[in-house]
Amino acid sequence: MRAGEVSEVSQDYLKAIWSAQEWGGEPMTATELANRFGTTKANVTEVLKRLDELGLIVRVPYRPPVLTTHGATIALSMVRRHRLLETFLVETLGYGWDEVHDEAEILEHAASDLLVDRIDAFLGHPDSDPHGDPIPGPDGHVESHDSSILLAEAGPGSYEVLRVSDADPTVLSHLAKVGVRPGAAIEVADGGDDGSTRVQVVGRVNVLWPDVLAEIRVVPK
Repeated sequence: MRAGEVSEVSQDYLKAIWSAQEWGGEPMTATELANRFGTTKANVTEVLKRLDELGLIVRVPYRPPVLTTHGATIALSMVRRHRLLETFLVETLGYGWDEVHDEAEILEHAASDLLVDRIDAFLGHPDSDPHGDPIPGPDGHVESHDSSILLAEAGPGSYEVLRVSDADPTVLSHLAKVGVRPGAAIEVADGGDDGSTRVQVVGRVNVLWPDVLAEIRVVPK
């Protein structure tokens, strides 16, 4: 079963279930899915029942749903579409990295596998999107970033920014202004009593707050 053979709602749910754990988070519960999509828990339960019947998830009452192999394949196909579209919008149409998430959320449902593959080839088969998120290959393989840590967990020292969450465009806009992007070299100093952390980028010192620190993954240099 391919992504185009299931509904857009099913595509969204499968991608959300997969994405929830990509940054080391816990599996998404029905309540969290309801909050994510702005719907009721009863509606979520109906969707999960259909996905279970299609063999795309394993559903156990009162426990988070688990993707089957087929479900994960579709989820990764949608992630691939999303990240290639974000990259295309930034590199060819001049979008800012804080503008592309919502656009890609819409376009990913309309894009065919052929179009996505053509975009991939046109861009030179990029490994990651503008936020540093790895782009799954056509076979569903996705690069592991096991060596990365959240900036919120980083002690004093030298690091390279690996990924920045695209969840909040306001955070992305601020980080772009202070030079915190994938590939940037940063120096982390001791944090303040309020949970803030001093981050130096190319000679400029900035104070980042806990909610922002949790949106950035880094690797030690």
